[in-house]
Amino acid sequence: MARFAMVMDTRRCIGCHSCTVACKVRNELPIDMIYNPVTTDGPHGTFPHLNMRFLPLICMHCKNTPCVDACPTGASIQAENGIIFVEDKKCVGCLSCIMACPYGARFHNHDSGAVNKCDFCKDRAEDGLLPHCVETCHQNARIFGDLDDENSEVFKLIHDNPSVRLLSELNTEPYVFYIF
Repeated sequence: MARFAMVMDTRRCIGCHSCTVACKVRNELPIDMIYNPVTTDGPHGTFPHLNMRFLPLICMHCKNTPCVDACPTGASIQAENGIIFVEDKKCVGCLSCIMACPYGARFHNHDSGAVNKCDFCKDRAEDGLLPHCVETCHQNARIFGDLDDENSEVFKLIHDNPSVRLLSELNTEPYVFYIF
């Protein structure tokens, strides 16, 4: 069984937000809901030597899942492949998972009443296709694949480069890795 993970190579991200737009379109998200924002840090330096840094964010698909643990109805689920998703029909909109997520990656959908989040484009991933945000990233700053496959680009990037997990001190063991 695959163990899906994503690498965010921030050295390549130019802050174009194509990942954000692709996700919003694919998921038909309301205007106020963004599953994967890109934050901007900067400018840094002194003119004319300035630079900007961009940090793409997303659900971290943690190994140790405070959000899944907090769900009283079993609507928040972690699949064997590591993808965490919400079954809308089981969700009662209690918002427990939103409060439990340390990454702020879950959103209350006021139209459906359910909680929504990034699910790594679960249907596509299980069919061997890339998530829309990865497919749309023309700078190849988002890399998706099987963390357990030693031949995958994700495995190689994580093992060949210094990478970090956001808020690692919380021991959630996210399966989204960052290269700075």
